[in-house]
Amino acid sequence: MKLNLKNPIIFFDLETTGLDTAKSRIVEISYIKVHPNGNEESATMRINPECHIPEVCTEVHGITDEDVADCPTFKQVAPDLAQVFKGCDIAGFNSNKFDVPLLVEEMLRAGVDFDISKRKLVDVQNIYHKLERRTLIAAYKYYCGKDLTDAHSADADTRATYEVLQAQLDMYPDQLENDIDFLADFSCYTYNVDLAGRLIYKDKEKKIEEIMINFGKYKGETLKSVFERDLGYYNWIMNADFPENTKQVFTQLRFKLANK
Repeated sequence: MKLNLKNPIIFFDLETTGLDTAKSRIVEISYIKVHPNGNEESATMRINPECHIPEVCTEVHGITDEDVADCPTFKQVAPDLAQVFKGCDIAGFNSNKFDVPLLVEEMLRAGVDFDISKRKLVDVQNIYHKLERRTLIAAYKYYCGKDLTDAHSADADTRATYEVLQAQLDMYPDQLENDIDFLADFSCYTYNVDLAGRLIYKDKEKKIEEIMINFGKYKGETLKSVFERDLGYYNWIMNADFPENTKQVFTQLRFKLANK
């Protein structure tokens, strides 16, 4: 089923140096940009992460230090890449948990303004898990009837994700709406405030006073109440090993809550 789009949407996938969104670096990015009129544009680029690619990661995606030695760094491609994503909704497979947070981290490290707060995020894996609960390889076989022979190639995974979402819309017409707002909401397990999900909204109303801490000793408590009684909590967050996006959100909320 052709996607019903209000805005362009970008399907993308990353190959990286690890699974920690605060520390890992991108070594390959592939995207398909789909416009409301159905036109598509796509690209794949390899990135020099400026660090060693662990052998365990190379075993997954096949990319070595030598393969990216002469490739541009992320900082070099970040401004152009940000323009590609500008004004677009974003989709991927496990993207809400990994690819989107890591991409934002890389943009922050590169000093590029990459605000996606008004973008819709569609995680095709979450749709799949809510309806069938399997992996991308199994999803591609189940929905598209084809074998994903080049799995863990960013280009192949990106194309497969795009095709799976189209097939999901065809298979579940009574459960899914061909609407990006609906799909973004359906593919979300929690209403994250920061991309890592350290802070979450209590419900869909997204009231700032009801933002909940989603980790550690204060899990389940409102950020507002913790800020009011533990003056050192914010400083601990700023000095701990959290993603830059998480620290940025904590800072924004600290001032917003103080002014309420």
